[in-house]
Amino acid sequence: MNFILGSSSPRRLELLESIGIKPFKVVSPHINEDIYKNERPLDYCKRITIEKANILKDQFPNDILLTADTIAFCGRRIIDKTSELESACNHLKILSGRRHKVATTICVKDSKNKLISKTVTTVLNFKRLTKVDIENYLKTDEWQGVAGSYRIQGYASSFIKSINGSYTNVVGLPLYETKNLLLSVGVNLKDSL
Repeated sequence: MNFILGSSSPRRLELLESIGIKPFKVVSPHINEDIYKNERPLDYCKRITIEKANILKDQFPNDILLTADTIAFCGRRIIDKTSELESACNHLKILSGRRHKVATTICVKDSKNKLISKTVTTVLNFKRLTKVDIENYLKTDEWQGVAGSYRIQGYASSFIKSINGSYTNVVGLPLYETKNLLLSVGVNLKDSL
């Protein structure tokens, strides 16, 4: 029985390795991540994570598989990942001076193909961003391909007035909950060290 990480996120791999968990293999699930009309943020996050697990579980029927998805949202509006500068600028304007949430759903498939999922939500409060704040941040390229168009572990950390909840959740994987889920399905963490 091996531990497989079903994620293309280098941050998730780094986070797991920071607590001594090294996957046997890392695979990227390729699914359609479009948001359904009127889909609530937490429903979307859970659906995407489970779809990732379902697309990979037959490849690894006897192994333990972890998939995850992280989103940022204000109210019912998902602040999605982007590679477009104008979209990132608009996302930062939405977050400016407001509270928003970051949620990660983690899904673990055990060795009997049973799926267990958990969603962790963190509340953040951004300072009011000036035009210069936004322009300077966009020059960093840290916004590309990440939920909310910002990375908490970089330049954008100076925008955060408060955080209530898991910091590692905002990075991309809530480590406390992830470690406990992995232990509950039999991942031997001693083998990872």
